[in-house]
Amino acid sequence: VSLGRHWQVALAAAFVCLLVATIGFTGGLFALHYRSYYAQWHEPALTVAWSIQFVHTVATAFYQFIVLGIRLYFPLGFIALAVASIWFARQQR
Repeated sequence: VSLGRHWQVALAAAFVCLLVATIGFTGGLFALHYRSYYAQWHEPALTVAWSIQFVHTVATAFYQFIVLGIRLYFPLGFIALAVASIWFARQQR
């Protein structure tokens, strides 16, 4: 493992990075879906009101994904995340 650190350090880093990336990407897809649905009621693009509506729509989408959608990753997604993290941590650099 790089820099002479134990593989557990790389495992923890890989686990956290993959977790954040997966949740962020999927939450972003939720946000795009919400944005496309609510766009018909939003103000014209690139105005102050539109910016506020956009931020609140994206925040709501992420919140609803965390509350309702993240459970879909358990248990198989969590196992896949752990396996991918272990594989990544054990790779020689």
